[in-house]
Amino acid sequence: MACNIDHTLEDVQAKLEGQRSFLPVEVAQSSEAFLAKGPSQEQLNELFHLLKKYDLADEDEQQERNRQITALTTG
Repeated sequence: MACNIDHTLEDVQAKLEGQRSFLPVEVAQSSEAFLAKGPSQEQLNELFHLLKKYDLADEDEQQERNRQITALTTG
C-alpha cells in the first residue's frame, strides 16, 4: 500500500477514532498505546492505511488487518 502522503499523528488518531467501533477492543487499545509512543512517519502511514476503510472490508480482510496492526503496534 504505497502512498506518497505523509499522515500526521492527528490524522491517524482521527482515523482510529472513526473506526474504533468496528475494531476489536484489543486492537484499538494497542493502536492507541502505540500512537502515544510517538511512532515514525513510516509507521504512522502504515497504521493509517490499515485503518482506512476498515469498516468496509470483509471479515477475512479485517482479520488480516487486525494481524498486521497487532504486529505493528506490539512489535
